[in-house]
Amino acid sequence: MASHIGRRKFLATLGGTAVAWPLAARGQQPAMPVIGLLYGSQREPIEDRLRAFRQGLKESGFIEGDNVAIVYRFAENQTDQLPKLMADLIYRPVTVIAAVNTVAAVAAKAATTTMPIVFVAGEDPVRLGLAESLARPGGNATGVNFFNIELTAKRLELLRELVPAASRVAVLVDPNSAGTESTLRDVEPAARAMGLQIQVVRAGTSRDIDAAFASDMRERDALFVGPSGFFASRRIHIVNQAIRHGMPATYSNREFPDIGGLMSYGTNLAQAWHQAGAYVGRILKGTKPADLPVVQASKFELVLNHQTARTLGLDVPPTLLARADEVIE
Repeated sequence: MASHIGRRKFLATLGGTAVAWPLAARGQQPAMPVIGLLYGSQREPIEDRLRAFRQGLKESGFIEGDNVAIVYRFAENQTDQLPKLMADLIYRPVTVIAAVNTVAAVAAKAATTTMPIVFVAGEDPVRLGLAESLARPGGNATGVNFFNIELTAKRLELLRELVPAASRVAVLVDPNSAGTESTLRDVEPAARAMGLQIQVVRAGTSRDIDAAFASDMRERDALFVGPSGFFASRRIHIVNQAIRHGMPATYSNREFPDIGGLMSYGTNLAQAWHQAGAYVGRILKGTKPADLPVVQASKFELVLNHQTARTLGLDVPPTLLARADEVIE
């Protein structure tokens, strides 16, 4: 009997080494570490990103359902629900929070200064208060900055290159998105420098999107769609409306041109989520968030849907085709 008990102790010690520090921090935790994944929008359009997140975890030695559990919390575009969802994750408690969009990251950081957080944010995490610096985050949070907001002027420039006759551009933004204020701050001077007139259109519901296409944007030559988890969840709707109204549009990531959107310029979000999964794995193994520098996206991809361009009667300049990372035919 004694040798049987000793063997169990030995196996328990082996199984616990990977998660020693998070478990030691909270005596009531279950033997299997638990990740709380928090997202401000809906699950349906982000399965590719979730697979990438799990792959990053797997490469760090953690497989969901095997040696780690994941509790998913989606705010369904109701950002006012994020504090309540965070409170639930803290109460459980979970070992580490993966806050995988900007609004979720801000809510997570506001809710706890001790529980480890790995964020995926679309703008400067230092300005957002998520980290003290990029090289040394300092507190309980680190993660990935995928530069959604910082690319605003470049996206507008590429749209102008594709549609040189455009002079009036509608800028569609989500009033509930954490990045809207920054997007508008950057797009207005960029538009002035290019001699473009812009009209800001806010849409926080599907009905708002329909109303915008039916009235607010009818006199515009092109459309700039701001980054938003809500817009990602309604991307089929937005892309179909843009094509139906004959409006050339630019989007923040390739998930839009993949389903028929005209063009996008931005970070590959699946890669950002993959890095977040890898960081969560490192924290589960004992590394503190303060010791993991914020990863900054270094590759931005231009994706063009040539078929949609032809549908809209656009001649894509050869120089733009040559620079595209992918041309969808």
